[in-house]
Amino acid sequence: MQLTGLPHVTAVTANAAENLRFYTEVLGLRLVKKTVNQDDVSAYHLFYGDEKGSPGTELPFFDWGFAAPRRHGTGTISEIGLRVPDAQALEWWRARFGEYGVEHGEIGSRNNHPSFIVLRCGRAASRARRGRGSGESGGRDALG
Repeated sequence: MQLTGLPHVTAVTANAAENLRFYTEVLGLRLVKKTVNQDDVSAYHLFYGDEKGSPGTELPFFDWGFAAPRRHGTGTISEIGLRVPDAQALEWWRARFGEYGVEHGEIGSRNNHPSFIVLRCGRAASRARRGRGSGESGGRDALG
């Protein structure tokens, strides 16, 4: 069997309500599914994605209120890459992040494609225009 990538990586949040607000209201993702963590039924398992729940768009979180702030190191998530269709969409996101007071870097280049990095509440999300973003959810041609 040849593995071509990860189906998803699950992140952790210490505040489910703020996590839901940020990913749905600011980033425009859909809460595709809300369930409980199968290994810890006291914790929510939140799944965000496009409005169809298309493969490759899923971004899941476990809600563990006791979780400490993110620490960089081996085995940790340092960035989450979310695609937008083009450089014009990046400009739209820059304005949106300004409107919501979301810290972000400047538009630059990563792997020869326009991108910038968003840093907020210990999270990092990288925006890049490359790829097959579905454009089915959220704001300016959305994320995928």
